[in-house]
Amino acid sequence: MTDTHVEPPVPHRPHPLPEGTDLDADSPATPASSSQARVQSPFSPHEDDLVAPLTLVLVRHGVTEMTTSRRMSGGGVPGPPLSAPGRVQAAKAADLAYGIGRRTWMNLPHVTRVLASPLVRTQETAAAIGRRVGAHVETEERLREVVFGDWEGLTVPEIVERDGDAIHHWRRAETLAPGGESITQVGERGYALVEELARDHAAECMAGRDVARGIALVSHAVAIKSIVGTALGMPASHWGAIWPSPASITILQVRARRDGTIAEQHVLCVGAPVE
Repeated sequence: MTDTHVEPPVPHRPHPLPEGTDLDADSPATPASSSQARVQSPFSPHEDDLVAPLTLVLVRHGVTEMTTSRRMSGGGVPGPPLSAPGRVQAAKAADLAYGIGRRTWMNLPHVTRVLASPLVRTQETAAAIGRRVGAHVETEERLREVVFGDWEGLTVPEIVERDGDAIHHWRRAETLAPGGESITQVGERGYALVEELARDHAAECMAGRDVARGIALVSHAVAIKSIVGTALGMPASHWGAIWPSPASITILQVRARRDGTIAEQHVLCVGAPVE
């Protein structure tokens, strides 16, 4: 997906580890007790109703030939695969994801689960992450990129020549792509996954393991910005201001209640690039 609005990543602001947390180089954070496992929220008046945090690491795939040629590459077709530079980026993104809780973001849990869009480029990126963190890649349809329909494979100038201002109306979430999806629809399906993961996490916590967990979600530019925009309560017309660069990571921390509903969400990082 090509977008002219590029926002810089949110700077990394580490926070102190919760008391009683034991981190080593090779194993996830192991709280000394379930009460110490909870990271205190500065905002919630009902902290006792919250389970341990769930960290979602949203990873955009590495570049493809469509990315570098600035052509619309959506969720309606399986390809393209990663290019040679994209494969290098995927390996670096895998190392970045592996380093969470080990070398960076020391207050966050290790990534132990990997979900990915079914498209080739995300499956290839996710495979690199799965190998690095030791997790099987789970395919998740709701992480699929927006379907561009008739715009698939076109550049923005070609779309403007074909359909005038339609691309700008689409970017402001005012319309569907012809034969495809709206940005709002992508946000609805992507955020439904976030809610489901929060419910599953809360159920695991209530079943006896109230510990922080980290999950990588390997997806696409529009899908990631739509999930973040929904989490922040932004109107869909403003989601275009969020820009995850190829192979970057975006971190969303979810605080769920014991019943699995979401109480708070914190966007810790947007579009942190690989080096």
